[in-house]
Amino acid sequence: MNRVARAALARRTASREHAVVHRIAALLIEYPTTELLALVPTIRAAASELHARFAQPLLVVVNHLESRPLTELEAEYVTTFDLKRQRALYLSYYAYGDTRKRGVALVTFKQAYRAGGFEVAADELPDHLAVVLEFAASGGAENWQAGTALLLEHRAGLELLRLALQDMGSPYAGAIVAVSATLPALRGEDREAVALLAAQGPPGEEVGLEPFAPPSYMPDPRGTDTHGPLQGARR
Repeated sequence: MNRVARAALARRTASREHAVVHRIAALLIEYPTTELLALVPTIRAAASELHARFAQPLLVVVNHLESRPLTELEAEYVTTFDLKRQRALYLSYYAYGDTRKRGVALVTFKQAYRAGGFEVAADELPDHLAVVLEFAASGGAENWQAGTALLLEHRAGLELLRLALQDMGSPYAGAIVAVSATLPALRGEDREAVALLAAQGPPGEEVGLEPFAPPSYMPDPRGTDTHGPLQGARR
């Protein structure tokens, strides 16, 4: 095998592993339910097969979900994600807040999903991180590339979320750490954008959007589910 072929194989292998990371992280940042907790052994098994730089932070979240009663997990989730602007799970919120510009950004997410053969559930905003990650992990290489492009476009917000979760000592930070590890290393303008967002927080709210809610799933209109190692692991 020549050098070009080896490089192509390495890229395909990395993209498959990254897709599994995205799928697991999407599950781990869901609102906790009995259905999700029932999947934890399957999630643990899939995470344990990944490279240590992905497996270790993901397993921090898995261990936490296994060690707490559901009622405690539910209350913690709300406190972590729903009560602080700096820890929102909606990626475009970090760049635009609840402003009219965010509406344009939401259309961009929907267009990417439709191009990949998916539609977002009517009661879900398309920039929810779990939805983006699930899309990236579904439907093959093209959707993974499109989903990763959305993550990179909103990289500053993703990293601000990671920093905010790490600052509060939240085990959920592990899911974001693993996702960040699938992306290119931060440098230059990315670092500056994260620093600026960390200092200022998301823009002020100007217009109302639908209230934030726990994530719902993105149904596949073709009636198929192509999630690989976690196939069928959906509510």
